[in-house]
Amino acid sequence: MKKLLFTTIIILSLFTPLAYIKANTPIKILLVPGHDNEAWGAQYGNIKEADMNLNLATRIYNTLKKDKRFEVHITRKIGGHTKEFEDYFANNTDAISAFRESVKAKMKKKVEDGSFIKKENAPHNSASEDVAIKLYGINKWANENKIDAVIHIHFNDYPRPNKWTKGIHKGFTIYKPEAQMVNSKESSLLAEKIFTQLRKKYMTSTYEPEKGGFVEDQSLIALGSNGSLLPSVRSVLIEYGYIYRFPTRASRFASYDNMASFTTTGVKNYFFAK
Repeated sequence: MKKLLFTTIIILSLFTPLAYIKANTPIKILLVPGHDNEAWGAQYGNIKEADMNLNLATRIYNTLKKDKRFEVHITRKIGGHTKEFEDYFANNTDAISAFRESVKAKMKKKVEDGSFIKKENAPHNSASEDVAIKLYGINKWANENKIDAVIHIHFNDYPRPNKWTKGIHKGFTIYKPEAQMVNSKESSLLAEKIFTQLRKKYMTSTYEPEKGGFVEDQSLIALGSNGSLLPSVRSVLIEYGYIYRFPTRASRFASYDNMASFTTTGVKNYFFAK
């Protein structure tokens, strides 16, 4: 009997996400509404991406918070960062900088000895020094606090001559860590569960570098570039749609509700699938 029980546990551990094994421990989720009030990301007319990200992230937060199986954290609220992260950034500036330099140095050695191969990534805007430090700080905090999954919430745009006119592209994209990255496998499985839900209502991006809706990436700090996230920290970045596709308040708020519902269902299906 003991042998049978032991064998069953081994089999379950091979085919079940790691989180399931922590039966009596809440799943720790960190939500990161992209950008902030100083660097608000994309803009269309008077619509700012940072505001859209926060509205959607807050709905996801409120839904997951009701489920006692989750312990949910969020980096930002109306007015700025939550006290938890405001204090962390203020009190750990030097430590975050040292962490960034350390992981970058380790990755440089891996590239030089051929154990990690650099690949071309989809085009992204370069993060400012301040934004980069905050993103590395979020990764450091996630590692230290044994976060199970980090979900970065964004709305999209693409390079074009006049950003104040409506663009031609539409659809969502989920970015996941490239296959060589230590947190790639489980992050990809989480991304697939969320993708399956969003695909029920929304089409995938028509922008050539994002076609198909799944994009592997090595360069995004949010996904753990330079090995800045532990293997146990799943991370995905979701571009829910192009900002100019939500020109009215009504269209935005209806979309927030739907997108939050699909996202939370995807998260639950990953961690608690029957």
